[in-house]
Amino acid sequence: MRVGDVLTLLAAGADEAEIVSDYPYLTADDINACREYAAAQADHAILTAS
Repeated sequence: MRVGDVLTLLAAGADEAEIVSDYPYLTADDINACREYAAAQADHAILTAS
Protein backbone atom coordinates (compact mmCIF):
# COMPACT_ATOMS: atom_id res chain seq x y z
CA MET A 1 0.00 0.00 0.00
CA ARG A 2 1.28 3.44 -0.90
CA VAL A 3 1.59 6.36 1.48
CA GLY A 4 -0.90 8.23 -0.68
CA ASP A 5 -3.44 5.45 -0.26
CA VAL A 6 -3.21 5.67 3.52
CA LEU A 7 -3.47 9.46 3.43
CA THR A 8 -6.50 9.24 1.16
CA LEU A 9 -8.21 6.92 3.63
CA LEU A 10 -7.42 9.29 6.50
CA ALA A 11 -8.66 12.29 4.51
CA ALA A 12 -11.89 10.43 3.76
CA GLY A 13 -12.53 10.06 7.48
CA ALA A 14 -11.23 6.58 8.20
CA ASP A 15 -9.64 6.34 11.62
CA GLU A 16 -6.50 4.41 12.47
CA ALA A 17 -8.39 1.44 13.95
CA GLU A 18 -10.54 1.11 10.83
CA ILE A 19 -7.53 1.16 8.52
CA VAL A 20 -5.68 -1.46 10.58
CA SER A 21 -8.81 -3.60 10.64
CA ASP A 22 -9.29 -3.37 6.87
CA TYR A 23 -5.57 -3.79 6.08
CA PRO A 24 -4.15 -6.10 8.78
CA TYR A 25 -0.63 -5.95 7.34
CA LEU A 26 -0.51 -2.28 8.44
CA THR A 27 0.20 -1.21 11.99
CA ALA A 28 -0.50 1.99 13.86
CA ASP A 29 3.21 2.77 13.50
CA ASP A 30 2.92 2.42 9.71
CA ILE A 31 0.05 4.91 9.65
CA ASN A 32 1.98 7.33 11.83
CA ALA A 33 4.97 6.98 9.50
CA CYS A 34 2.70 7.98 6.59
CA ARG A 35 1.63 11.09 8.49
CA GLU A 36 5.23 11.96 9.29
CA TYR A 37 6.25 11.46 5.66
CA ALA A 38 3.44 13.73 4.46
CA ALA A 39 4.38 16.40 6.98
CA ALA A 40 8.00 16.29 5.88
CA GLN A 41 7.01 16.56 2.21
CA ALA A 42 4.79 19.56 2.93
CA ASP A 43 7.63 21.38 4.69
CA HIS A 44 9.67 22.24 1.59
CA ALA A 45 10.64 25.79 0.81
CA ILE A 46 8.74 27.43 -2.04
CA LEU A 47 10.89 29.35 -4.49
CA THR A 48 9.48 31.85 -6.92
CA ALA A 49 11.24 33.17 -9.97
CA SER A 50 11.16 36.86 -10.66
